[in-house]
Amino acid sequence: MKKLYSPKLIVAAMFAVFAAFPLCAQKFKVNYDESKIPAYQLPNILKKADGQGEISTSLEWLDSSRPRILSVLENEFYGRKLPRPAKTEFEVVDEADVLNGAAVRKQVKITVSDIAGSHSFTMLMYAPKSASKGNPVPAFIALNFKGNHATSDDKEILITKAWMRGVKGNKAREEDRGAAKKRWPFEEIVKRGYAIATIYYGEIYPDKEKLDGTPESVYRIFDSNAVEMPSIAAWSWGLSRGIDAFETMPEIDSNKIFVVGHSRLGKTSLLTGAYDKRVAICASNDSGCMGAAISRRAYGETVDIITTQFPFWFSKNLNKYKNAENSMPIDQHQLLAMLAPRPVYVASATEDKWADPKGELMALVEAAKIYKLFGAKELPTMDNFVPEKPFHGDVGYHLRVGKHDLTVYDWMNYCDFADKHFGQSKK
Repeated sequence: MKKLYSPKLIVAAMFAVFAAFPLCAQKFKVNYDESKIPAYQLPNILKKADGQGEISTSLEWLDSSRPRILSVLENEFYGRKLPRPAKTEFEVVDEADVLNGAAVRKQVKITVSDIAGSHSFTMLMYAPKSASKGNPVPAFIALNFKGNHATSDDKEILITKAWMRGVKGNKAREEDRGAAKKRWPFEEIVKRGYAIATIYYGEIYPDKEKLDGTPESVYRIFDSNAVEMPSIAAWSWGLSRGIDAFETMPEIDSNKIFVVGHSRLGKTSLLTGAYDKRVAICASNDSGCMGAAISRRAYGETVDIITTQFPFWFSKNLNKYKNAENSMPIDQHQLLAMLAPRPVYVASATEDKWADPKGELMALVEAAKIYKLFGAKELPTMDNFVPEKPFHGDVGYHLRVGKHDLTVYDWMNYCDFADKHFGQSKK
């Protein structure tokens, strides 16, 4: 009898099915049913630090509530904010006119030094050719997953020597140049009048899953007995060093820095906004669990899943809340509110159930109560949970059609939001 299917075809089909779902979803029981969300009590974002009554002014938030939440973020969730390094050096290793003369490309080697040594990572930046000391421009900054060389086909972009996820030998390869360019519309962003910079996150802290990346990370410059060493706090610290670099550049308006992050780097961007007040606007793109989504919903990825799969991302104290989200002292709406009165933007995707799109908007709506204390009037409601009808008010939100990704649609909405708050005009 003739075989209808070859063994190889069957194996390939099985692989395709499993590849369609997150690996962790195959190991854990994951809830995607709203009716099965456990009963929970969301912390009242207006409740006073002493538990007696509610705050009613922005000053009470800044003087009392915000410091309490910051303490939880540092001690229970993400790890302490690292100190500035004793010494930081910036070396422009490459500068050239690119994009048909519309932009200047810079590659800046950032070297940080402290009591235990030095560590370097490279920031790739594109800025409008017209930007200058007398005409500085706002700037976006975001970490990338695959190396600076993967963000563009440009053969002059340096290839990282840092550890790489998902490639043979865990080393960057020439053939991966431009592999992630769809996520990085440099030319379109520059045309809008913005600079855009990116750093490979693995040069700051190698994302080695259950292996120890700390010996190759920025933590090696510090006394290892003095700090806890979770990766999200390190990636956030690296973004702040990128902002340090902006402050040395006459073509950049360092008062108008917009931090963007996708997925785990969206969690990182929010933490950066909470820890570094120089961030003028912050965007979370599909950041999900321990990012923008309400943890207590236990929808999609959960605290149990994320701390089991990636124990080195967070403070070890977060393990206390595995399958016990309702006992968490704060939830993610309070992280979003840490940006206030600076604008925050939350972006979700319709097919990204793992990141709980509805829970992300719920957190933003709750965080808006703090923005209201600062006089904000253009604030979202759950009625904004509509695909591709972006809300650009005092805070921002959109629900993109599609999967877990960072797209041109996302970036152009961030540019529109920046136009509104930075006073830019569309080019």
